[in-house]
Amino acid sequence: MSTAPGSEPVERPRGTLDQADPSAYVRERSVDGRRDVSYPPAPEPLTVGVFDNHTHLEIADGDEGLSLDEQLARAVEVGVLGVVQAGGDIDSSRWSAWAAASHPRVLAAVAIHPNEAPAYEEAGELDAAIDAIDVLAAEPRVRAIGETGLDFFRTEESGFAAQHRSFEAHIALAKKHGIAMQIHDRDAHDAVLETLERVGAPDKTVFHCFSGDEAMARIAADRGYYLSFAGNVTFKNAQNLRDALRVTPRERILVETDAPFLTPVPYRGRPNAPYLVPVTMRYLADELGADLDELCAQVAANTLEVYGSFD
Repeated sequence: MSTAPGSEPVERPRGTLDQADPSAYVRERSVDGRRDVSYPPAPEPLTVGVFDNHTHLEIADGDEGLSLDEQLARAVEVGVLGVVQAGGDIDSSRWSAWAAASHPRVLAAVAIHPNEAPAYEEAGELDAAIDAIDVLAAEPRVRAIGETGLDFFRTEESGFAAQHRSFEAHIALAKKHGIAMQIHDRDAHDAVLETLERVGAPDKTVFHCFSGDEAMARIAADRGYYLSFAGNVTFKNAQNLRDALRVTPRERILVETDAPFLTPVPYRGRPNAPYLVPVTMRYLADELGADLDELCAQVAANTLEVYGSFD
């Protein structure tokens, strides 16, 4: 569980989101417990800096136990200028807000993750949890509500109503505070798009770790949403993401790690971290046939447009 705010990463079991328990995550992805949990080597630095639009630095993974300061230092060395640290429950959202208030290279997103919403609802605590997010969202370096949305993969159908109620409440918070929203969408594309259209999306809506296809990307672009691409765009079985990338306007592209998850090829299966963003950025540039420096400049400008200055 999260401890009092400090510079060390913390373990954060998150209800039904079993991969967010670092030890369980390592176990389930190991072969007889022998997965390589060391951090990959640092990539060649970017010439033009970018930002990691979505990461979870409160989650301890790997065998090096990197502190927040160490994570940020590694990131800066390779041209990753800052991160948006995302919450998924009350504890992690408080940690995210603390990290942003304490470090000039961190901004925060706060929310109740859709897989957490049913557990809060069952305990009769969802309204109080959303109220707690409302309080955190007023802090000056909290620049997004997230991650929120719908997940029909990990949650049973009995929990869908709680997810919908939580999602709509988070949309309202993003509008109330005039900040961005980061969407978690897993196996719920149509329902997420329908909800945004019916309720009205916040002005700056980001599909964190976009998981749709070309058709969905076109819809999102037409509506002015941002698509954030993570390391899984490099996976062999992710042609849908590459197709989506190619039709996404450059001014709507963001990049992220979702660390410690979704480590890009060739390091898939090892812990992810913001300093690995250059691996994904080079892959995006190659897929688009774009000049790397020009794409980095565009993605950095997009990030600042969504979240505001890190200064």
